[in-house]
Amino acid sequence: MPMIKMISDYMENGFLENIVDMFRHDKSLYPMIVDMLRDERSRVRIGTVALVETLMAEEVNSMQDSIPRIAEALKDPNPTIRGDAAYLLGIIGHGDALPFLSEAVDDEQSLVREAVADSIAAIKSGDKSASG
Repeated sequence: MPMIKMISDYMENGFLENIVDMFRHDKSLYPMIVDMLRDERSRVRIGTVALVETLMAEEVNSMQDSIPRIAEALKDPNPTIRGDAAYLLGIIGHGDALPFLSEAVDDEQSLVREAVADSIAAIKSGDKSASG
């Protein structure tokens, strides 16, 4: 079974803490965040947001390194995924996300535009790029 399928299935079944532990111990899993964000199952997407929120408390550098990969999802055909990606970039809160978010300010979907604007505002109000 591919690793991403296993992790996504675990997330759907509510094993967030197990997945957090996996990410803590294996930084090579971070690129899978975008794949999880693109999963059609809402529990997986919601769990992915919770995963990022949890990891931000202790894995700031690894999360910042994930910004370009997460930003790729701002161009996804699905507006829900674009909005979730914008939201995740806001959670990460690093100035490196601003150029990607700036490209998405004119998204065709109002909810995506709103998520982008909220994330830009959050980053600008607490820009952590100066410390990293």
